[in-house]
Amino acid sequence: MVSLRRTARRLSGGLRMGRRHLLRAGTAVVAVLGVLVWWLVPGGTAAPSGTVTFATGVSTGVYARYGSLLQDRLHHELPDVQLRLRSSQGSVQNLDLVTSGKASFTIAASDAVATYRDRKEPGADRLRACARLYDDYLQLVVPAGSGVRSAKDLKGMRVGVGQERSGVNLIAGRLLRAAGLDVDKDVHTVHQGIDRMPDLLEKGKIDAFFWSGGLPTAAIENLSARTNIQLVQLGDLVEKLHALEPETRHYRAAVMPPDAYPAIQQGEPVDTVAVANLLVTTDRTDTALTEGMTRAALNSRDRIGEKVHAAQKVDRRTAIYTAPLPLHKGAQHFYRSVKP
Repeated sequence: MVSLRRTARRLSGGLRMGRRHLLRAGTAVVAVLGVLVWWLVPGGTAAPSGTVTFATGVSTGVYARYGSLLQDRLHHELPDVQLRLRSSQGSVQNLDLVTSGKASFTIAASDAVATYRDRKEPGADRLRACARLYDDYLQLVVPAGSGVRSAKDLKGMRVGVGQERSGVNLIAGRLLRAAGLDVDKDVHTVHQGIDRMPDLLEKGKIDAFFWSGGLPTAAIENLSARTNIQLVQLGDLVEKLHALEPETRHYRAAVMPPDAYPAIQQGEPVDTVAVANLLVTTDRTDTALTEGMTRAALNSRDRIGEKVHAAQKVDRRTAIYTAPLPLHKGAQHFYRSVKP
């Protein structure tokens, strides 16, 4: 009887040991599969696919050109993603499109982003950055021989200041105030974009226009081929700009090099103001998708830079400086993966 009990205990213990070994083996298999999934698919999620909307800007601006070139290169990083481009009035509307979910990615000037956040626009707290891209240069264009030597000389003139929800409209208002002009009383503002302002200037329907964009902007190059124009320096406004309001800290003194617009500048640099552009999304955008988009933007620098010269300035070392926005988690993954 005792022998039978001992035998039963041994069988029972063996069964329990067998179950424990099976459980341990099963757990190990699951862990290995988990590591393989994490290694094969960034972030441990399915590879991004489908159509993604990218908000750009007016058709003749640098944002639109940059978006088109990025669209051509994206398939190398995200072969299953189709990038759909959507035109807009510029930075402010771009932020509207992203925060409302009508676009997943966009480009916006850092001063426009700061203003958007400070005004607590809907969804502003969800904005995230992928990269600092290239700088926009403020360009004040007038007919050659107009006598305009600085922004303060625009008093009483018809001045193109960009469309209502554009980044240039935001900056133009600040530049005029820094020049001591009342936007509502001292100038006749015309709210048109870079797709219309050159033609209006050529026909004498406006006396000057502001533009904020990468160098060179095709619409200004094309205008210089049809009529004589000049670029007015804005460098004397930098200190006054910084004294206006907190968001103006994103502007910096800059110089347009002589070869930015050779036909206009005749070998002379132009002192002006510059502001950084950011590649923007929201915290709701998929991590793997954002990582891939960031990688595509950084890895495409040279190819895009052949067509958009400003894009040659994109650099992994500076791309992480995206104030006033924090980096998206997907962008963080990318920068960590390429860290020396």
